Amino acid sequence: MARHVVVVGAGLAGLSAALHLRATGWRVTVLEKADVPGGRAGTVRVGGFTADSGPTVLTMPEYLDDAFGAVGERLADWLTLDRVDPAYHARFADGSRIAVHADAEAMEAEVRNVCGAREAAGYRELRRWLGELYSVQREHFIGANFDSPFDLVRPELVRLARLGGFGRLESQLRRFIRDERLIRVFSFQALYAGVPPQRALAAYGVIAYMDTIAGVYYPRGGMHAVPQALSKAAEKHGAEFRYGATVMRLEWRGSSVRAVHTQEERIECDAVVLACELPDAYRLLGKSPQRPLGHRWSPSAVVLHAATDRTWDIGHHNILFGKAWRGTFDEIVHKGRLMSDPSLLVTHAQDGLHYVLAPCPNLRTGPIDWRRVGPRYRDELVRTLEARGLPGFGDAVRDEVLVTPLDWGNAAGTPFGLAHTFAQTGPFRPRNVVRGADNVALAGAGTTPGVGVPPVLISGRLAAQRINAVR
Repeated sequence: MARHVVVVGAGLAGLSAALHLRATGWRVTVLEKADVPGGRAGTVRVGGFTADSGPTVLTMPEYLDDAFGAVGERLADWLTLDRVDPAYHARFADGSRIAVHADAEAMEAEVRNVCGAREAAGYRELRRWLGELYSVQREHFIGANFDSPFDLVRPELVRLARLGGFGRLESQLRRFIRDERLIRVFSFQALYAGVPPQRALAAYGVIAYMDTIAGVYYPRGGMHAVPQALSKAAEKHGAEFRYGATVMRLEWRGSSVRAVHTQEERIECDAVVLACELPDAYRLLGKSPQRPLGHRWSPSAVVLHAATDRTWDIGHHNILFGKAWRGTFDEIVHKGRLMSDPSLLVTHAQDGLHYVLAPCPNLRTGPIDWRRVGPRYRDELVRTLEARGLPGFGDAVRDEVLVTPLDWGNAAGTPFGLAHTFAQTGPFRPRNVVRGADNVALAGAGTTPGVGVPPVLISGRLAAQRINAVR
């Protein structure tokens, strides 16, 4: 009989791990405490709509194709992806706008029209640089397991250094472009990695590459269609799913886990993938991370899901920038305060349904009484939307759901996981294997390679590689 692996968590990382493990012959049981797969890529009901509760777009679909392909399936047979073009509509406080296209010629023309010929020429060079950054990191840094910092010592490290990857992102961008609006467009993504653009490693320009060059997609049926498809493909190929199953403890024999206990049953196994929140994984392992300064968590977010009886002339993905920039990051990352001049991400997924995201301090950085402050901050967000191109938004709301850091239900109240500081990047990020646990691997945003849909899918594959080495 095939050896048996239990995957704890049916988020994108756990589903990716399940598919890759089935591909190599393991018998797979996936335990998920919720009633459906998805984890962060879940849903919320707003009026008569079903809205995405987590990510609202998909980048780098080849990593999704890799997960399906592990068991001989094709992405195109399970999901229909529509290209989002422009990928973003950026609106600025001075009234100007930039439509962000993945197509090189279209984006160069947009930059020339809005920012001038010199910036258009700089954009061409910036695009080349971002492509090189991604190329050198894809297999050897983003898609690799690390056992020690010495694993970094390879020719690609020299290439990355020559590209300026260990400098600061914003300063590297200024080598190519000078217009402050373009600087924002190609650097705001660093906040999703948990660090201000002024402090982020230039290597994290790969996030801008994924968004602005590789392209943005939206699955028909919403982002929750992705975990639904992955779970069905895994079931088709023999994986067993048990929903409503909360894992209570692991049963050890020496340094190996030999069974997983839920509220209702004991499940014998030969290996375990913990694709749950990082603190939950450590709790189940009965271990603490060996980090003298502890973990540093990314900023959090307030999300307003609003069903309205009218629409506005906006694209699928919109960034409404305020006047402030540097001070904004200092407020939420260091001072633990709400943005005094917020920049907002507004997604118009379907007619009458809007997703408004405002970065904010996590629960450890900012001791904000969200039960009291949340409703007032909701009103402030509505006023900001009305002042930035969505007049009458408040009166048009017919139903809504407000999500604050209290509602994310994870460490520090942030959906973005551990910050990608230098000390939490690459081989310095919590490893996906833990000393003293011989047949356990970790997967998800808290471990290698990091936060975001593509990295989380990769983490499932990397965890499967670790489990395959257990044999």
